[in-house]
Amino acid sequence: MAIRENFTYTDMDEWLNEKRVTEIECLVPDLTGVARGKILPRAKFTEDRGMRIPEAVLGMTVTGNSPVDDPAYDRAISVTDRDMILKADPTTITMVPWATDPTAQVIHDCYFADGRLVDFAPRSVLRRVLKLYADKGWKPVVAPELEFYLTAKISDPDLPLRAPVGRSGRAETSRQVYSIDAVNEFDPLFEDIYDYCDLMGLDVDTLIHEIGAGQMEINFLHGEPLGLADKVFFFKRTLREAALKHQMYATFMAKPMAGEPGSAMHVHQSVVDAETGWNIFSNQDGSPSALFKNYIGGLQRYMPSALAIIAPYVNSYRRLVRHTAAPINIQWGMDNRTVGFRVPESGVQDRRVENRIIGSDANPYLALAVTLACGYLGMMDALEPTAITTGSAYEMEYELPQGLPEALQRLRGEDKLREVLGERFIDVYAAIKDLEHQEFMTVISPWEREHLLLHV
Repeated sequence: MAIRENFTYTDMDEWLNEKRVTEIECLVPDLTGVARGKILPRAKFTEDRGMRIPEAVLGMTVTGNSPVDDPAYDRAISVTDRDMILKADPTTITMVPWATDPTAQVIHDCYFADGRLVDFAPRSVLRRVLKLYADKGWKPVVAPELEFYLTAKISDPDLPLRAPVGRSGRAETSRQVYSIDAVNEFDPLFEDIYDYCDLMGLDVDTLIHEIGAGQMEINFLHGEPLGLADKVFFFKRTLREAALKHQMYATFMAKPMAGEPGSAMHVHQSVVDAETGWNIFSNQDGSPSALFKNYIGGLQRYMPSALAIIAPYVNSYRRLVRHTAAPINIQWGMDNRTVGFRVPESGVQDRRVENRIIGSDANPYLALAVTLACGYLGMMDALEPTAITTGSAYEMEYELPQGLPEALQRLRGEDKLREVLGERFIDVYAAIKDLEHQEFMTVISPWEREHLLLHV
């Protein structure tokens, strides 16, 4: 479901007038999930405005740099630094709850001058995958679960993060998984978050305290993928702003603190027949369908090659280690949280698979696009899954790439993912991730200074 389903430009214009909005944040999610765009006065925001931003905005690293002299990148993004045309998606219009003056925010799609969607924009990549499902008469249904950490405000990036101080005046020093009292320590913050989310129509569901000190999880109600990706994109902005208001940081880094579990974006996914509404993962007699098994087979076959998209940073691979509530392989099992792909106990119409490999640092549009793409390929090629895992998968072999360079090499070499996600997207994405890794390799870490400076 979109944030304001079936809204047209006329509806959006009337809504802005009703809310007496004075300015509008025109947002474009880039490949890293950062909100780019422009801010306009209300009077300047019209359907025929034709706003433009440079094409290279979609091809930047998280540090704001772009690859130089990369042939694949240059084939996708013009060396002349041409413009893209932005068009608002009226269904995404919502208020900015933390703004002082009445301010709205709306997500924009990116178009080339000839009217085509920019194919390497994150929303375009997800739309491309969803069209494959629509062409088969199917509708994917997803439900993201997003983990994050609250931390004390520490402005020096060389200092380790630590848990924030709650209402008691003390910071957590032990793990308080599912503790209601530990969540209540931050009641003022979460009251603001729920108020903000309600105002924005984000449909968040349950909030729990996760395993780590200061680690929380928010669950979203299930729905259609593009609308859910928009909501996760908005929620990340909202949470960070609300935390700052309460003198804290909120982070979606996959592994922000040493010795604590990492943060994931678990995604529950199923597929229904668009005409009948029947879950195609179940047969009429209630048993798992062949397509359900094929979907899992696709996740197993292609997710290792797609890991660079759902574990997008060098930090992401610190999360994917044994015995840290994160998977290290592509096994699957019934109600088994040690595997990469968990099948929860459910009714016939609710049969689904949960992808537990995705990090909370992943771009939500790309994460949903790639996990649905892997399942789609499994169903198209009738791939069979491995035998079900009934014990702990932590004791089994690593089956995922263990670093960004290896993951990028596998992504570039997977022709079917390139075909489904788009060749130009893969070229741009891999190029900026290569550059990010090069930038990381110029940094000398505290570990190196501590253990190598005087010992080698």
